[in-house]
Parts: sequence; structure tokens; C-alpha cells
Amino acid sequence: MADTWLIVGLGNPGPRYEATRHNVGQMVMDELAGRRREPFKQHKANARVAETWLRPGGAKLVIAKPNSFMNVSGGPVANLARFYGTAPERVIVVHDELDIPFDTVRLKIGGGHGGHNGVRDVAKALGTTEFARVRVGIGRPPGRQDPADWVLDPFSAQDRQTLPILISDAADAVEQIVEEGLLAAQQKHHAPKA
Repeated sequence: MADTWLIVGLGNPGPRYEATRHNVGQMVMDELAGRRREPFKQHKANARVAETWLRPGGAKLVIAKPNSFMNVSGGPVANLARFYGTAPERVIVVHDELDIPFDTVRLKIGGGHGGHNGVRDVAKALGTTEFARVRVGIGRPPGRQDPADWVLDPFSAQDRQTLPILISDAADAVEQIVEEGLLAAQQKHHAPKA
């Protein structure tokens, strides 16, 4: 399949985790599929998938939310990549990032996993780190709160006011990587906010 992109939002399954910081990647998938009014369907790769296009006549998008827990996301991602014949350079993983301030989106290809177990598992399953990441900043926990607890908490009331804009920005970044390439997307999303 020529220009097929696999876009994966990392998170944890089920209502208990739906609104947590760790699931911001899956919130971005909901936004991307929602923009195209495309429902998610169960896929045999242990994921929910929405198949659509960037725009009519444009690249095909496979928007996916693994049904597995975050730390074992690699299996569903690798299975989907195999199923759709998608090379790692056509895979975009969207995930939460503690080391980036809330309300900030950062983009990169390759490099380390930065302690993110979901990204680590995807890299292991794909056999490479050379895939694009849309890193959605959730910031570090205040005080002495354990980061492991922080990521499983829902966003604060204050953060929820800005969250739709952050999710929209991250979805825009995904679309721009597909349309214009990583460098153009970085130039736009890494620029200081006016």
C-alpha cells in the first residue's frame, strides 16, 4: 500500500484510564478520527482502528489505539505495521511526555525512549527507534508526587481548560508530518508561542 501512515496513540485501556494524563495519545487519536467522522473498529492486531485519508486523494491514515496496556504497546503496533505493510518511517507514535511542560508539543524521529516504557516497547517490537514521535507535554508532578501516580491521574481542572487546544495542536502536528515532513512540522510546533 503506497502512502499508508500508521498513527498510534499510546495509553491504557478501559474507562478507569480514559481521562488520565497517560492517555493523552489516545485523546489525540480521537481528535484525528473525529475530524474525519471515522469510527474506530476492533482489529485482530489487538487495537481499535479508524481507516481514513489525510484529505481526499491524500495519504491513507490508519489511526490506532492499542487495546493493550501502555507498557506492552509494542505487540499491537508491530502487528498493525505488518498487517498494513507500513515501514517504521511511516509510523507516528503519539504519547505523553513528563519532561516537556504541559501545553507543549515536541516532535522527533529516533533517539532514546527517555524512560517511557510504552515507547521502549514499541521500539523493541519494531526492531528500530527510527519512527516519528509526537510528544505531548504533561509536565512533572508537583512536590514529591511519584511520576507513576501522576501520569495515572486525570488532568487538573485548570489543565482541562487548555487540554482541547493541546490535543488539537498535537493532531495538527501529526497531519503536518504526513503532509510536509518532520522538519516543517518541527519548525512550526517548536517555534515560541506568540
